[in-house]
Amino acid sequence: MKKYVSIIGVSGYTGLELVKLILNHPILEISHLCTSSGDTLIENLHPSLEKVLHKEVEKVDIEKISKDSDLVFLALPHKTSMSIAKEFINRGVKVVDLSADYRLDLDTYEMAYCPHEDRKNLKYSAYGLIEFFRDDIKNAKVTASPGCYPTATLLALLPFIPYLKESSPIFIDAKSGVSGAGKKLTEVNSFVNINENIFAYNPLKHRHAPEIKEKIEKVYNKSFDINFVPHLIPITRGELVSIYATLDKDIDVIEVLKDFYKNEHFIRVRQEPVNVKDVSGTHFCDIYAQKNGSFIFISSAIDNLLRGASSQALAAANIMLNLEESMGLPTIAYVP
Repeated sequence: MKKYVSIIGVSGYTGLELVKLILNHPILEISHLCTSSGDTLIENLHPSLEKVLHKEVEKVDIEKISKDSDLVFLALPHKTSMSIAKEFINRGVKVVDLSADYRLDLDTYEMAYCPHEDRKNLKYSAYGLIEFFRDDIKNAKVTASPGCYPTATLLALLPFIPYLKESSPIFIDAKSGVSGAGKKLTEVNSFVNINENIFAYNPLKHRHAPEIKEKIEKVYNKSFDINFVPHLIPITRGELVSIYATLDKDIDVIEVLKDFYKNEHFIRVRQEPVNVKDVSGTHFCDIYAQKNGSFIFISSAIDNLLRGASSQALAAANIMLNLEESMGLPTIAYVP
């Protein structure tokens, strides 16, 4: 039996990835594709879809979309997203939101972003990190799909939290392809600036740091000082996260990972340091760890547009619609 979904914010990279994923999904069908202005065709907006999908891109009509959709994906910026999400939630339509608007507790959100316009629906939201919040997602009215940096970081770090010294800080060095900066051209992501270059941005002040800290506390009721430094690197897609922390127990780090994720198909525990090429184009997260005495190095790699955004959103949608979680999730990497 078919399920019908709509995508609002289809002009960006994550919107395009959602379209491609749903086209290969055995159950989901696209009802509406929307942008703020509409009045075009999807193949005009994304020429790569010519002779693949011929469909109108419409201006958002809440009533029309609600009648035709079992679930709506919102690939919109924060603040814009919650103003629309609440309209669907109040009409009984399930929502998967790719923005930050439903990811955080109210105080954390307002500290890092802006005043929240939909406080009443925060209690109906689930955090879309699949391996840790499946049961919450199953019954949620809105699932907040995590961003790429928290996804790669938390999947690597959370298995080790019980073994880390709580009085010692955690350092996170994260590197993302330029697509993580979005489609809109800026001085930062221009070719001249990014080509043959690498640089940190918002070091130690990035708003993903409080998100990572909050989710550790949610899962383990433990608090750590998080020092997070993101970088842009001159590749299109892919993300590599390196984590440095201090152990307070003697453990076999690879065995900890293998045991923790033994039932998780989309987590691959590697015997050698990970790389982004092996996960590019897939829903996989590859993780590696090594220790030197009490010092631990943990590294993870994901596709920032897929596992860090659109395929993770699709996995959440599958769960919310009572479908097999793995339906439509990509597994073949872009290699070579």
